[in-house]
Amino acid sequence: MSSDQQRNDLAGFLRARRTQLTPERVGLPAGPGLRRTPGLRREELATLAGVSIDYYTRLERGKETHPSPAVVDSLARALRLEGDEHEHLRRLAARAARNASEPPTAPSRAVRPGVALLLENLRPSPAYVLSRTLDVLAANSGGLHLYAGMEGWPVKQRNLARYYFLHPAARGLFPDWDTRIRSCVARLRALAGTDPDAPDLAQLVGELLLKSADFAKLWERYDVRAHRPGTKHFVHPEVGDLTLGYQSMQLDGTPGHRLVVYYADVASPDHDAMVLLDMLGGRHDPEPADRGTGTDARDPAR
Repeated sequence: MSSDQQRNDLAGFLRARRTQLTPERVGLPAGPGLRRTPGLRREELATLAGVSIDYYTRLERGKETHPSPAVVDSLARALRLEGDEHEHLRRLAARAARNASEPPTAPSRAVRPGVALLLENLRPSPAYVLSRTLDVLAANSGGLHLYAGMEGWPVKQRNLARYYFLHPAARGLFPDWDTRIRSCVARLRALAGTDPDAPDLAQLVGELLLKSADFAKLWERYDVRAHRPGTKHFVHPEVGDLTLGYQSMQLDGTPGHRLVVYYADVASPDHDAMVLLDMLGGRHDPEPADRGTGTDARDPAR
């Protein structure tokens, strides 16, 4: 990535977050007349952050690339950034101050045989391995069929972000679809802040920007969020309603790979639905390769 693009990423994030703040939210009077742009004015944000208007304007225009840690933290407070968003701003500022480096290569998609065996041993709990850009690299029966209809896509096309925004079954599968897509985009934005040159990220984002107006709108918000454990509610066309807890774990030895496992109390209807999903998934799979080792030799889409 060029140094110009690094500056533009920092500037773009500041502009996007400033326009999402209202004067009322930060305790400022709205003032007379109509505002030409949404959100706070530059001079208002500069005042809140304790920096000069000229300095802040240079930041938003990509002319200033070395804000001190104290200034970054002041901007974060003024923008009401917390947690992941605050850390994202720090990373953008640090990267803008560095010289451009060699473009990175996409990480391997291959999943080790031991991990593939682990997926099978986790049944009937749905489980899968994700890449850093949410590609489904490998899955057991329940993990693949939990996302209804994804098994019909070529292996290389199976990606959770692509599913959320482009698969016709996604809106019906998730009652809280709006929340799911916001979280999904925020996770990709977090990756863009730490590894913006990633070719796999650029390809996915470019595709979704072209094909999904919903994605394009959320991408411009610059929301960021790391992945966290929790629960998901599914309205599955084959097994009905089920609410599952989930936990994700980074896999040692394969940078960017993450194992995601779903679970339910053994005495609950959700567990019964999970078992049924695993059984139905095993019947529908045409061949074991679709549950995946992630190796090129078994990937029919390669």
